[in-house]
This record gives sequence, C-alpha cells and structure tokens, in this order.
Amino acid sequence: MELVQLHAATVEGVEGYLVQVEVSRSEPSTGVGRTTVVGLPDAAVRESIERVTPALFSSGLTHRPGDHLVVNLAPADRRKEGPAFDLAVALGFACTVPENKLPPPPRDALFLAELALDGALRPVRGVLACALAAREAGMRHIVVAAGNAQEAAVVEGLRVLAPGNLAEVCEWVRNGLAAAPCVRPEAAAVRLDGDGPDLSDVRGQEHAKRALVVAAAGGHNLLMMGPPGSGKTMLARRLPGLLPELTLEEALDVTRVHSVSGLMPAGGGLLRSRPFRAPHHNVSAVGLIGGGSVPRPGEVSLAHHGVLFLDELPEFPRTVLENLRQPLEDGRLTISRGGGRLTFPSRVMLVAAMNPCPCGYLGHPTRRCVDNRDAIHRYRGRISGPLLDRIDLHLEVPAQRPDLLAGGGGETTAVARVRVVAARERMLARQGCPNATLDARGLRRHLAADPAGLALLNRAVEELGLSARAYDRILKVARTIADLEARATVTLEDISEGIGFRVLDRVGV
Repeated sequence: MELVQLHAATVEGVEGYLVQVEVSRSEPSTGVGRTTVVGLPDAAVRESIERVTPALFSSGLTHRPGDHLVVNLAPADRRKEGPAFDLAVALGFACTVPENKLPPPPRDALFLAELALDGALRPVRGVLACALAAREAGMRHIVVAAGNAQEAAVVEGLRVLAPGNLAEVCEWVRNGLAAAPCVRPEAAAVRLDGDGPDLSDVRGQEHAKRALVVAAAGGHNLLMMGPPGSGKTMLARRLPGLLPELTLEEALDVTRVHSVSGLMPAGGGLLRSRPFRAPHHNVSAVGLIGGGSVPRPGEVSLAHHGVLFLDELPEFPRTVLENLRQPLEDGRLTISRGGGRLTFPSRVMLVAAMNPCPCGYLGHPTRRCVDNRDAIHRYRGRISGPLLDRIDLHLEVPAQRPDLLAGGGGETTAVARVRVVAARERMLARQGCPNATLDARGLRRHLAADPAGLALLNRAVEELGLSARAYDRILKVARTIADLEARATVTLEDISEGIGFRVLDRVGV
C-alpha cells in the first residue's frame, strides 16, 4: 500500500484553516477497485475525482484508476467544500504510482487550485484567508493558480508559486520547490472605486455636505431625508472618497472578505480603497447580513471598513432592517448554526436615504404633498426607534432652487479630505479609534465638554425625549465637530450643531 500526505486549505466563514490530504492506494483484493473521499466533503469535493482523472492523463502521468483509492480530508469533523482540493488530490494520486517517479510533496507546502480537464490550474476563492492560515502554521510555500498569485503574495513570509498546469507542478516537486521561481507582489494595489466621484459635483446642499464631512471624520452613521432628486444618492456615493486610506490591517480584512465571497478582480492583489455597497431594497436578510446553509458574508460584511448605502430605507422589510442592530453596534456579526458559531466582520458606516413621506414631496417648494398625517406616520414608523438611535446624524436634504443648481460646486473632495484626515489623526492620537466607536467610558474620558453645552443637551433630552444612546451619539458628533476645528474642548456651538443633526428626533411631523 502506498500512502502520501500533503496539505490543502479551505475557508469557514472568513477564516481559513489547513486540511491534511491523505491519499492511500492499494490493489483491490477482489473485483474492481473504487475511489472513496471521506472527511465531510461536499459535492464539489467529491466531484474532484472526475476532474482529477482526465487531468492526470492529459499531463502525461500514470494513474491506474482500477486501484482501490481512499482520500481522507482531516480534520474529519469539519465540512470541506469547493474545488480548491483538486491540485492536492491529483498530486496525491500521482505520487502513489511508482512509475511517475514523484517524491512525496514537502510538508511545508500548501497546494490550492482547481484543475481543468487538460491539467491547467484555475483560481479559487478564499486564497488570502488560506495563505494567512498557512503562514500561522509555519508553511514556507503556497502553490496556486496564476489568477490567485498576487492575492497570495500579499502575505509576507510565504513563497508563492504559480505554475500554469499540473505537469509543471510535478516537475517542480521532482526538482524541489525551493528551486522553483516565486511570484513577487506587484507595487500597484487594486482599487474598488477608481478615481471616484467628486464632492464638487453636488450643487448647493451645503448643510448636507457639512454633515457628510462630519460623518467621514468620525465614522458616524448618517440618514438623509429629502424629496426625489434632491441629491441624496449623489452625496452618499461621494462619501468613500472623503475617508482616509485603509491601513494595511484594514486592507487585509477587506481583501479577505471579498476573496471569500469570490468578488476579487481577476489577478487582483491587495484592495486598498474603501468598499461601497448599495443593495436593493428587495434584498433578503441573508443577503444583507450573511449566513445561509453554507454561511457566506452578506452586504454588511462586504462593506467592512467602508460604506453601506441603503436607499429608500423605509422600503426595506422591517425584519431585515432590525437585523442590522447588532452589527452596527458591535462591528461584528455572530451566526450560530448546528455545526458551530461563525463571526463575520461588519465595521461599516451606514448611510441611508429616504423620502419625507410616501409620495416624496412633503415640504417641497413647488409640488404638493398628497399624503395625510397618518400615512406619513405609518411610512416613517417602518424604521424602528432602536435603529434610528444607532444612526448618529439625521438631516434634511431639501429640493434645490434652479439658481443654486446653476452655481459653482464648492469644495472638492480632495480639499475636504485633508480636513477629514487631520481630524481622524487627532482622534487616533488621543484615543486610538474614531469617535463613533468610543464606548461610554472612553467618551467621558475624552469629551472635555463645556458645561453650558451639556446643560443645553440636557434640556434637549427633556424636550425631545431622547434616549441615553442618542445622548451619547450627540456627544460623539460634537466631539468630531470639535476635532474638525482642531479644538481640544467641545463647545456650546459644537453640541448645538450635534443636536441640529437629529431631525427625526423632533416631536411631530
């Protein structure tokens, strides 16, 4: 009996883990041999045998399919899914046939690729997560398809090998992987949004632009309410350009989530721009939050370290929106299944837009609203109070006059971003995180508020019936306003402006 052991990997949630692939070959005692795959494989893993056999023959390797073959994927108690095991299984089959003259693959190498029937290597999803797991396990080499090479090369400390086909892999194994040419990471990082739209494209709406800058500086959630055509979507799409560049750690998180979801650009490496996700209002709870029979990241995780834009917010099912409360509060989402618990990242800026009423024209200067008071209350009531509490800034985006539309665009994204980055650096130097993520103890420690401003906020709480969470969020926004102005103390004006950004907390319609 011939036995070969080598390593592959797979993903669970957004984390990768190593899988030991054991291939045993023996002559059948009676009749015709069979091939068995064990270790909780899914259909794609079991089907790998049908891909591997012709790939071996196409590569000029001896296979002897009439033998009795057992493929064990360890650990046996964790589900394995996807075609990424093809390369490891094919190498195991080839190494157990003496005629191929292949030494056992090195134990410090990870083999991760799908095989075409002609032996060519195809890219798979989740390579970055698997490469990180390989480095943590002390691996030195990772063999992937050329389409995954730059993604794997992001991980320092691993030699990335990208052969074109199975025959080339076997030749490298014969000669030693240390002598094979490795892939170097490219200097240019992939950007998700290109140059991006500019803030100066938006005519008028100076109050909304101010709120956008405040939200970008402090990482605050934002809700815009206004009639159709007032510029809400234009404003939202310009928010990622205002945000600071991703740090290396954040870029790795973003790239890993997109890789696991199969959304990496072809041949892409590290993603260095903030993601912007805008799901339609008919999205399901699983599509927005993540999960499913085989849990996958949802839109809120794909927007990790970026912007999640929900247009026409009241049109989303209320049950779907309520699922956002935990990820918005904690920055992560835990999904429990019979097989265990998975955690998905969800540190996002939520930007939402809505009409003021069902017809959309309440308060419009030239068009008459046709909705009665009860219809307006029902429409706004689709958004629960607890969800509104988790949105720091609520503002009106009114329809603009024609003379304002013909005027200049005002401040550009590049100019505004300088102020945003400077404010964010002050926050990180003072407390190590943006103001929006401060806990209650950190907020009290770093607030430094004027007593007159706190007295004003106390009166606002009594008159508007604000919750304790809304109280803290107004203080966080005021702290961000002060940081934008490079002030160490939060003044009465800062708190007053923060209260002004809570339109939907005011009594009445």
